[in-house]
Amino acid sequence: MNLKIDPLEKIIDAVKTSQAMVNHLQIGLTWTSCLVQIGEQQSLGFAMSPGEKTRVLQWPGTIAGQSVSTLSKKLYSWDNFEATVAMAACNAVINAPSNPLLREAQPVQSSTTGNTAVFDYFKPRLENKKVAVIGRYPNLDKVLEGIDYTVVERTPSDQDLPDTAAEFLLPQMDWVFITSTSIVNKTFLRLSQLAKNAVTVLMGPTTPWMPEFNEFGVDFIAGVSVENRELASRIASEGGGTRLFEGGVKYCVADVSGARCQDLKHSIANTVKKRDLLKQQMESWYARGERGRFPDYLQLDQVDRELSELDIAYKRLWDATRG
Repeated sequence: MNLKIDPLEKIIDAVKTSQAMVNHLQIGLTWTSCLVQIGEQQSLGFAMSPGEKTRVLQWPGTIAGQSVSTLSKKLYSWDNFEATVAMAACNAVINAPSNPLLREAQPVQSSTTGNTAVFDYFKPRLENKKVAVIGRYPNLDKVLEGIDYTVVERTPSDQDLPDTAAEFLLPQMDWVFITSTSIVNKTFLRLSQLAKNAVTVLMGPTTPWMPEFNEFGVDFIAGVSVENRELASRIASEGGGTRLFEGGVKYCVADVSGARCQDLKHSIANTVKKRDLLKQQMESWYARGERGRFPDYLQLDQVDRELSELDIAYKRLWDATRG
């Protein structure tokens, strides 16, 4: 994982040459939707609406007619409404029906409700695993019954842990499901760093269908495909939450783990070489009759720990992609 990469800049770069213009924006109770015009085509994008109220926004009435490339800069805003609008607009362009990753993604079904289809899809691979879910999803307890999972939530219920628990919890997990709302609230980068050794799923209607997220350690993209644009827009505008998945959109999943798998292989090979060299140096040290601890013992111990973490991460990913 390249920690110098900025996920927001990746998204802005993806739309910077687009000529798309906003036709209509609506901020619903649960979902913000943005309809854009791309040439002769229209496309609808989503982002989760901020969970707060305000009566003093200064820009309502000015969004329609703006270019998506201009709005995209607001992803860096610390105003939740501005960043949400920017995310929805960018998603309308990135997640257009012609998106190659979206076209190749596998539609997934749910045995319960559409909003939990991703968990239904992965559930067989989660058995006997430690799982963390960033964000509380409706009906989650039902679909993940029997799975050892913990929810980390910014506004936790008595069943959840606060978001500060992520610092301690995520490095211990086998699987981590990250809500794409974390992109908007600027927590995604840290969450992905903490989950670097876990199998990571980036999910939700806020998800941009961008394979580049594998550069942040994401192994699976689980976003939505708009099935009925008019219905989806109407549901969002009328306050729909989980109902969005009842004919408006459906979940799809794409495996983007190939690059990370190769990176792990290379890292393991390089770390083994480093460990073997240190062991040879240690053997030579003692063969010369030196007393006391080998001077680079702590470095060798650290390399052993790194190799162990890499082996665990590779096995987790191997099992996940062959489930």
